Amino acid sequence: MVSVFIVLTGGVVRVTGSGLGCPTWPSCDAGSFTTTPELGIHGFIEFANRALTGVLILAVGWAIVAARLQKPRNRTLTRLAWSQFWLVVANSIAGGISVLTGLNPYVVALHFVLAIALLTTTTLTWHRARQAILEPTPRLAVVQRKSAILSVLLVTTTFVLISIGTLVTGSGQHSGDSAGVPRMGFVWAHVTVVHGVLGTLVLVLALVLYGSLRTRPETSLARRRVVIFLIVTVAQAALGLLQANIGVPAGLVAIHVLGSALVWVGVLRVLLDVNPQLFRTVGLQAPVEAAVSIHR
Repeated sequence: MVSVFIVLTGGVVRVTGSGLGCPTWPSCDAGSFTTTPELGIHGFIEFANRALTGVLILAVGWAIVAARLQKPRNRTLTRLAWSQFWLVVANSIAGGISVLTGLNPYVVALHFVLAIALLTTTTLTWHRARQAILEPTPRLAVVQRKSAILSVLLVTTTFVLISIGTLVTGSGQHSGDSAGVPRMGFVWAHVTVVHGVLGTLVLVLALVLYGSLRTRPETSLARRRVVIFLIVTVAQAALGLLQANIGVPAGLVAIHVLGSALVWVGVLRVLLDVNPQLFRTVGLQAPVEAAVSIHR
């Protein structure tokens, strides 16, 4: 939840022009780690986003401790929890570099991609923990090859879609600061069209994937995941079309940034539930490999 929320606050920092509200890093201003009244509302917004990183570190620390306390020891959970920690550190450094480079749009794009990477590890951690509780014994996973391939294509295309979205933002009007911040050298209208085409492709792939999943009890969860993903993605697409046609208002842009995080989490859950054998590891007391039957 915190990793999703910090994506939203990062969007708020951008659309309010508060990216340089704290003009230095790691301190907020010369001689002050926190914001000062002289920095105004922009300093408050930027510092609040930085402070949320501290909350995120506490949450990750708790995840690491909880993973280490699992009996029997679950090494996958421990590794995933530690990967969250290092991604938080890397993203904090990327955020600092973006400030020190005057909000270089490519560094800002990297900052967002690292946030997506963090969402990936948190989603995998949640899935593995839930799997360990609900399915402590490996079960036979019946997966159709077509559905498995489509789910991988869907995740890949969605990642490209989100990556192109950073180019749309990096070429658009919301630079993150009211001053003259350099933009990417792309024509905004052109990358927006590419972004829209990719979004359409994602929806088509999701529909085909849903159709490939046979109506069986063992595929009911996967089918629900695809339906939820379709709903979230359609809402995100509608929001994108709306904001592009009414002048890209700041509020809608921030919501669209949040929507991209929800779309990514949604597509990962589709992948994991279409392919329940992924990331399956067996506890120390059950050294038996999970059986996987792939229908050709």
